[in-house]
Amino acid sequence: MAFFALSACRVRALDSRHNRPMSLHIGAQKGEISEKILLPGDPLRAKWVAENYLEGAKQYNSIRNMFGYTGLYRGERISVQGTGMGLPSLSIYVTELFNEHGVEAAIRIGTCGAIQEKTKVGDLILAMTASTDSNINRRFTNGLDFAPHADFGLLMAAYDASKKFERVHVGGVSSMDYFYDETDANEKLIKHGVLALEMEANQLYSIAARKGKKALAVLTVSDHVITHEAMDADARERTLNDMVEVALATLSSN
Repeated sequence: MAFFALSACRVRALDSRHNRPMSLHIGAQKGEISEKILLPGDPLRAKWVAENYLEGAKQYNSIRNMFGYTGLYRGERISVQGTGMGLPSLSIYVTELFNEHGVEAAIRIGTCGAIQEKTKVGDLILAMTASTDSNINRRFTNGLDFAPHADFGLLMAAYDASKKFERVHVGGVSSMDYFYDETDANEKLIKHGVLALEMEANQLYSIAARKGKKALAVLTVSDHVITHEAMDADARERTLNDMVEVALATLSSN
């Protein structure tokens, strides 16, 4: 741990000598990242988005292989940055993007596991709220239960952009600390109308609230936690395209 801390400080010191201000985990120069950004958990998905949707995309980050790119989408400057899996990992990248790179609007794109009967594999979910089983927010609220929610403007724009798709849901998700959960938490969440489970949106919304930024999560249902249905390869490619198109259209209109 001590070696990592020293190494990180050395990287920052070397960078400042070359007049390249950067954050600890994102090696971008000032101005290389757009104010509008997509946030997939998987860095290879960030690479895929850049290669398939952004014109003239340039890579600005490869630290820890957490790739980041900036390019043009229909003339609009957009960035895409991998965040890794889970609340702690996402919180590192989102905090640095908001604090040190001037990001104003961020949309998480990723997959989720449905828990309601009405929510099917392949559906799109626009996450209006994001609950969690983590205690992470209580560190900032003296034990109060803050209710993280999406930015209304981004949510409405995403809803408008998604009307051409057949199966879209707007509602709550829950960001879970455990991927392989052996408790009865799912039953309680089902009773509260939560649509699906994922692992990041709660902290995206919470950090955005503290920093006065805009945030939204646009998710594809890749599997169903209760029925154990899962998306095949063809469906995954098709529905991930839908998700990315909705997210890009939303950022372009805000």
